[in-house]
Amino acid sequence: MVGGISTSQAQGKYMTQKGVVSFFSSSILEDIEAHTDQAAAVVDLQSQQIAFIIPIKSFQFKRTLMQEHFNENYMESDRLPKSTFKGKILDLNADALAKGQSQRVTVEGDLTIHGVTKHLTVAGALEQQKGTLLVNAYFSVAPADYGIEIPLLVRENIAKVVGIKVVLTCEAVSQLTVK
Repeated sequence: MVGGISTSQAQGKYMTQKGVVSFFSSSILEDIEAHTDQAAAVVDLQSQQIAFIIPIKSFQFKRTLMQEHFNENYMESDRLPKSTFKGKILDLNADALAKGQSQRVTVEGDLTIHGVTKHLTVAGALEQQKGTLLVNAYFSVAPADYGIEIPLLVRENIAKVVGIKVVLTCEAVSQLTVK
């Protein structure tokens, strides 16, 4: 403590600007896969809230043409530039987590993709390691549920359900406190 002001770790608040989100779609002709490492996320263990935002144009594909079609034809990322999730951790065992035990959790919240918001429940895992919170989840979405239109010509090439993987390494947030 210096001059009545000390830096202390916030009560269970974690964040990242470099979360990894990927998706995978399998089809007869070709698998479609992309990832981003630009997901920004905040996890507040005290209030059990979690939120993240992903810039759609940050998704990288192995083929440039796929990336162009994804942004221009399907996601309309100039008009709808981000995807968001805001939810609550339903079954957090803070004591087990504080002891460094990996914990399976259920998160319920609102996912917005392509300007459409849907309420969903997702299973995931949390683990604390040396001031870092690891967040992992895998879930599936149907592009049709989010108003993403697939042209008839390529409809059979794109899976009706897409798997989404979220991997966040969040650092503890510090705050200044006045004593």
